Amino acid sequence: MLYLKSFTFNPFQENTYIIYTDQKNAFIIDPGNSTITENSQVCDFLLENKLQLKRLLLTHAHLDHVLGNHFIYEKFGLLPEVNKEDLFFIERMKESAAMYGIRCELSPKPANFINEGDEITLDNYTFQCIHTPGHSPGSISYYNKENNILISGDVLFNGSIGRSDLPLGDHDTLIRSITEKLMLLPDETKVYSGHGPSTTIGRERTSNPFLT
Repeated sequence: MLYLKSFTFNPFQENTYIIYTDQKNAFIIDPGNSTITENSQVCDFLLENKLQLKRLLLTHAHLDHVLGNHFIYEKFGLLPEVNKEDLFFIERMKESAAMYGIRCELSPKPANFINEGDEITLDNYTFQCIHTPGHSPGSISYYNKENNILISGDVLFNGSIGRSDLPLGDHDTLIRSITEKLMLLPDETKVYSGHGPSTTIGRERTSNPFLT
């Protein structure tokens, strides 16, 4: 089976996800852990469940989603993987942290870049990489058809959509990403967002005020 564990980390209340299987292999997506306590939560969960962390994936590279990159690299030797269009934010991480008055350990550079149409495999499960720009130019959503799971980052939320007023964001592009890509997925697809509670494509299709 495919399992998902969520954590809510850092002052931005960001959702970090660990996806894992019965074979005890795991991915971490958007590690926002930024304190000793938060780091321990990640390590304790992996240890308690005897999981082997295999990859560090990013939906995008805004500060709140990459605060744990340094720790994950130091502890597990994993470099982040992200769309190249978001490399800008990793390179500007120090300035972003200073703007918010947050102390951070700088993220290592990505191991490789993720593109539209790429497929990422965790044991017997495959995630399709969907390029969904607008919140950031390199936003990637990860979709597993078999289990009806979508990790949407800050593109689509429960009853809302991502901000587009941040650097390199664009509202029209964001709406197109959602309507032309995510809204094509089945209604039962469960959406795990970068902030807040989960939702479904069907619910957002019919009730999201930004889409109706």
